[in-house]
Amino acid sequence: MLGLGPEEWTAVWLSLRVSVVATLAILPLAIWVAHVLARREFAGKGVVNALVLLPLVLPPVVTGYLLLLTFGTQGGVGGFLSHFGIVFAFRWTGAALAAAIMAFPLMVRAIRLGFEASDPKLEQAATTLGASPWRVFYTITLPTALPSVIAGAVLGFAKAMGEFGATITFVAAIPGETQTIPSAIYGFLQVPGGEGQAGRLVLISLIIALGAVAVSEWVARRVAGRRA
Repeated sequence: MLGLGPEEWTAVWLSLRVSVVATLAILPLAIWVAHVLARREFAGKGVVNALVLLPLVLPPVVTGYLLLLTFGTQGGVGGFLSHFGIVFAFRWTGAALAAAIMAFPLMVRAIRLGFEASDPKLEQAATTLGASPWRVFYTITLPTALPSVIAGAVLGFAKAMGEFGATITFVAAIPGETQTIPSAIYGFLQVPGGEGQAGRLVLISLIIALGAVAVSEWVARRVAGRRA
């Protein structure tokens, strides 16, 4: 397909692996944080919202450096986890962690808009009828906001696929281990005659991104149809 070589295929599959793992790992937390920010008022809410959005405004290299300081083998969290055989720095798991952190604000923002647009009177009515908060959330709140949850997941996946700065700072670009599509494209462009390989990876990125958007639109329409 498209004449991809072994190194290019490795970068493609690694990017898909990293993006899927990052999206699935961070989605439950994004749903919870989005619901808290949309439905509850508490002291320090503005600070929490600012911290959630911080990766969007920080240079990705800064985020990657902070990850290296925190989750590196010499960092506080990373050093502790290394005693249990859990290592993130210069591993594909570290690439997934960096991608998840960079995708998190986009996911929270999209999902929060869905929660804010849903009618709280439905939840109040269910509570009045004796439903527990968890049951209200899983049977009314979450299904109502499901199109936004899907949109947030797709945004997160797309961001994870395209993440470069934080990833290369935290885990470098090790072929077969941490070299995702963006870092592979950058590497090929530094080598004379590598434009063709870079161009093929760019095309693959476009195909994956368009496919993800098409699938999300189809799922959202199916969900909207069932709700109607």
